[in-house]
Amino acid sequence: MAHTSDRRAKLGQLVRFGLVGGVNTGTFFVLYLLLHPWMPYFAAYSLAFVLAMVGSFFMNTYFTYRTRPTWKKFFLFPLTNITNYVIQSAGLYALVTWAGMNTKIAPLVAAVVAIPFTFVLSRKILIPGTGAAAGETDRTRSTSTV
Repeated sequence: MAHTSDRRAKLGQLVRFGLVGGVNTGTFFVLYLLLHPWMPYFAAYSLAFVLAMVGSFFMNTYFTYRTRPTWKKFFLFPLTNITNYVIQSAGLYALVTWAGMNTKIAPLVAAVVAIPFTFVLSRKILIPGTGAAAGETDRTRSTSTV
């Protein structure tokens, strides 16, 4: 029975992660479109990515994984996004340079491809006990906040 509830909890996290990912991708894309006229596309992409990542941290801690944010998690969370950033950046470059995709659409396509990788890595950091980087106790999780 505990195994079923664990699977149900993970499924709930995955669904919430998808919702947060959709909101975060939309936020990223709007920021990118707002910044794009003022700077080169890759600079706009990078700045929008960083700003959206901060929002993603808080949405994932409170909503997806239902845990409190801590400074430790906040500083580790960008590590989860390095993989995401590399996948998205390579995808963006390939889509624009080699596939000739419009620079306003390519970041959205690249972001969708990277989502599954981010779920696995963020779960390891934001939920104690699911990965070596998140070896905090429940006591720490409930009392230390950003």
